[in-house]
Amino acid sequence: MNLLIKSATVVDPASPFNNKVADILIEKGIITKIAKAIDADVKSVDAGGQYVAPGFFDLNCNIGELGLEVKEDLQTGTAAAAAGGYTGIALMPNTQPPVHSKAEVEYLLNRAKGNLVDIYPLGAISANREGKDMAEMFDMFKSGAKAFTDGNHPVQDAGLMERAMLYVQNFGAKVISYPEDTSIAGKAKVNEGIVSTMLGMKGIPALAEELMIARDLYLAEDTGSEIHFTTISTQHAVELIRDAKRKGIKVTCDVAVHNLVLTDDALMGFDSLYKVKPPLRTQKDVDALLAGLQDGTIDAVVTQHTPHEIEFKDVEFEVAEYGIIGLQTALSLLVGLGLPAALIVEKLSVNPRKILKVDAAVLAEGAPANLVVFGMDAGWEYGRAVNRSKSYNSPFIGQNLKGKVLLTCNNNQIFKN
Repeated sequence: MNLLIKSATVVDPASPFNNKVADILIEKGIITKIAKAIDADVKSVDAGGQYVAPGFFDLNCNIGELGLEVKEDLQTGTAAAAAGGYTGIALMPNTQPPVHSKAEVEYLLNRAKGNLVDIYPLGAISANREGKDMAEMFDMFKSGAKAFTDGNHPVQDAGLMERAMLYVQNFGAKVISYPEDTSIAGKAKVNEGIVSTMLGMKGIPALAEELMIARDLYLAEDTGSEIHFTTISTQHAVELIRDAKRKGIKVTCDVAVHNLVLTDDALMGFDSLYKVKPPLRTQKDVDALLAGLQDGTIDAVVTQHTPHEIEFKDVEFEVAEYGIIGLQTALSLLVGLGLPAALIVEKLSVNPRKILKVDAAVLAEGAPANLVVFGMDAGWEYGRAVNRSKSYNSPFIGQNLKGKVLLTCNNNQIFKN
C-alpha cells in the first residue's frame, strides 16, 4: 500500500513534525518520508486544511463475538471502528462465553489477524464474570490480554478486587474497574434526580458510583497497584480521582463520549436509545466531566460501543437493554463540544495506548503507518446507509454532524469514508 498524504497538519506530541503542515509518504505500510513538500509517483490524497494523527484507540468496546455475533461480529465491528478513525480497540469480556481463559483470548486474536484494526481482548477478573473466583489471568496475559475487568459487571467483593490488584503486579498488567455499588444502584434504570422524579422512575444515585471509586482508590493505595476506572460519570467521581492523583495514587480514568454530550433531560420522551449505564447524568456532572477532561484528571474518552438488535431497544424503556453504538460518531461529538484537535488526539489516540501499555502509534519516518486523517469543519450525515455496525441503536442516526474521518490507515491497509 503506497500513498502520499498532502498538506496535512500533523497532530502528534511524539512527532518532530507536531503542529506542522507536511506531506507524508507511505510505502508498503511504512512512513518513509515526512517533509514540507514531497513529489512521488504514487496515489495522493489532498489533506489541505485537515489533520493527520495517530489512529484512534478505544479502551471500552463491546463486540458480540464470541457468542453474540447477531449483535456485532469482528468484521462489522472493525469496519465501524475503521470508519470512525480507530486503528485499535480493546474488547470488553461481555460475551457468551465471557473472555475468562486463554482459549477465548487466543480465538479473538486469531480471528482478528490481517485486519486493519488491531484487537486487544480484555480478560475477565473473575470466572464467568460472577465476582466469586479469580479467572486465569496470568494464562490470559501470556496469550495476549493486556488488562483485566469484569466488564459491565462491577466487582462487588472488595477482597476479590484486592487479590486481583496484587496478583497482576507480578506480570505488569492492569485492573480496570467499572465503578458501581449494586446494593445502592439496585434495579434502577436512570440517574436519580429531578428527571427521574418527573418520569416516576426509581433512580441510580451518583453515590453508587462514587462509593466504588472510593473503595478501589483505597485498595490501590494500600496495594500500590495501578487502577483504571472506566466510564466515570459524576461530579464527585472527578473530584475523587483528581485528589487521588494529587496524592500520587496510580490511577487513570476514562469517560464515555455520550456522557459528555447528553444529560438526563434526553430521557423525557422515554426513548430507550438514550438508556445507557452509567446513566446520563445532570448538566452539573457534564460540566465537571468536561473540566476534568481539560485539566488532565480524565485521561481518555471511550465509545462504550454497545450494539443491540432492534428487539432489545425498540421496547418499553424499563425492559430495554443499556447501550449506544459509538465508534463512528465519537470524533464528531467531541468536535461538536468545541474541543481542539490536540486535546481530541490526546484523549482518543495517545493516552489510551499509554493506559493499556501497548506500542505508541507515532508519525515519524520509519514507523508503521498507523494514522487517521480527519477534518474538524467537514460535515456529514450519519445515515443508516453509512452505518457500518450491524446494529443501529444510536440516537445520532439521521443527524448532520461536524467533524469527519476521511481516511484510516494501519497494517498496510487503508479505509476511506
